[in-house]
Amino acid sequence: MSVIQQGTATLRKAKKAAVKTCLDNPFVLEWKTIDGEDMHFILQTLEERIKHTGLKKIETPRVKKRSLTKKQTERKCNATTSELPKEEKAEGHQQKAGWTDTSIRRQLAIGVNEVTKALEKDELLLLLVCKSAKPAMITSHLIQLSASRATPAGQVPRLSETIAPLLGLTSILALGFKKQSDNFTEAIAAIIPKIPALEVPWFQYRTEESGDFADEGSSENEEPEQLAEVVGDEFMSLKRKRMESDLSNVILQPMKIKKLVPNPSKIKKPPRKKKKAFSA
Repeated sequence: MSVIQQGTATLRKAKKAAVKTCLDNPFVLEWKTIDGEDMHFILQTLEERIKHTGLKKIETPRVKKRSLTKKQTERKCNATTSELPKEEKAEGHQQKAGWTDTSIRRQLAIGVNEVTKALEKDELLLLLVCKSAKPAMITSHLIQLSASRATPAGQVPRLSETIAPLLGLTSILALGFKKQSDNFTEAIAAIIPKIPALEVPWFQYRTEESGDFADEGSSENEEPEQLAEVVGDEFMSLKRKRMESDLSNVILQPMKIKKLVPNPSKIKKPPRKKKKAFSA
């Protein structure tokens, strides 16, 4: 057996990778993709409506300034001033940078960040998401938000490549129509029936309760003060009925345990050995 002498070498234990255990969501939320004739109808109606409004973002091209030599600067200085009015006329024909109509722009929510803020404030009537968004995590949080606000939302293929050039943008991953969108009312009314309902398990009782609650509340014609008391009592009774009712339709989902390894592909380099200073 080889014996390691003291002072000649050191044994080092390999560090174990830090693994964190957490509980994962048992529900898998996915967008319902709109394909076929409905997809072509939605894209066509949006294309026609945006062309009719003339909404577009105009950006001035950036020109890189190059350092000029002495000869080029002398030629510019010696040039006649007759070219100046021509340049002023050309600048006058160019449109100003920005959106062509800001009032129509305020009726839309363009981009994931703007759509998320509008959904949180409950300002949207309709939400369309592009299927080309990668990774899918970019738009997955909008499923829960739109379901909680009862906003029709769907995933449309080729949304970005069809609508983005019309608006003068490179890409559009999410497009929302606000409640005060007068220029898009007809398009919204035509598109909403083509969008399937989202399936979010923890919102399954909301529509039923709201429907029963509206039917019972509308049958009674009373004064506002009495109606407020009745509404509170009915809400509590519906809550008790739900607690006492048969829960045979409820399916319990098993919790998922997820193990997270931070950056598993990282290769740790061994520490550098310090060189000993030799004394002369």
